[in-house]
Amino acid sequence: MSAQRIEGKEISAAIREEIRQEVQRLHGHGITPGLAVVLVGEDPASRVYVASKDKACQELGLYSEVHRLPVDTTQEDLLALIDRLNRQTTIHGILVQLPLPRHIDEKAVIDAIAVEKDVDGFHPMSTGNLMIGDDSLLPCTPAGCIELLKRSGVEIAGKHAVVIGRSNIVGKPVAMLLLREHATVTICHSRTANMAEIARSADILVVAIGKAKAIDKSYIKPGATVIDVGINRLDTGKLAGDVDYEDVLDTAGLITPVPGGVGPMTITMLLGNTLKAAKRLNGIGD
Repeated sequence: MSAQRIEGKEISAAIREEIRQEVQRLHGHGITPGLAVVLVGEDPASRVYVASKDKACQELGLYSEVHRLPVDTTQEDLLALIDRLNRQTTIHGILVQLPLPRHIDEKAVIDAIAVEKDVDGFHPMSTGNLMIGDDSLLPCTPAGCIELLKRSGVEIAGKHAVVIGRSNIVGKPVAMLLLREHATVTICHSRTANMAEIARSADILVVAIGKAKAIDKSYIKPGATVIDVGINRLDTGKLAGDVDYEDVLDTAGLITPVPGGVGPMTITMLLGNTLKAAKRLNGIGD
């Protein structure tokens, strides 16, 4: 029996409609949530991603600014722009598109963003709040994974969740969010012994390692829910996840496809964070 697909596009569309309605409500109070995106250089993938964010803002009624800076922009000039955006009242969320050119210290840039406008959820204070369970703006892709599980009716509390990958962007924060939802969480990585055996014990398996089709059915517990965060371009030009989708399809219970699974959720959660930040900065409760 084939696994049920978790349709990220459909779930994302439903959340965007909720955001659109809430943005319209804020318009009635004279408030338009504003997002500033900063792009340094001409990385093709980043340019496409930034354009998608700008388009999504326009569709949902958010104010959007895109600051495209040349690749030789100095760190000093970039930090000066962030300082100005921190103080700009029409901007409630700031996102600096990564990666940055090598001559710019990414950590210094992330640290410079006002935590209340940190819609990427990467600021050390945001990360600390996530760790201790305090309310904060959550990193977008990990938060999107949790929404996919919840809106697909997957029970998280009391289940064993295994996360393969320990990056600061996905692996660690998604593990913390699963723990917050009362799962028992194991993190695996490149030096984990018996990884397949550990993964087979998972009721929920989240994979974020950046290696195409690395996880096959030998890692999957029958009936498990599989969240594939990876997105890799094959030699054929097609996109593939970190999970060998076709191989695990008859073993998993639910699974996210690539593309069309986790991917659509990332920008949606970014827009949700911008809305949340706008409400907080204007003293409006959720």
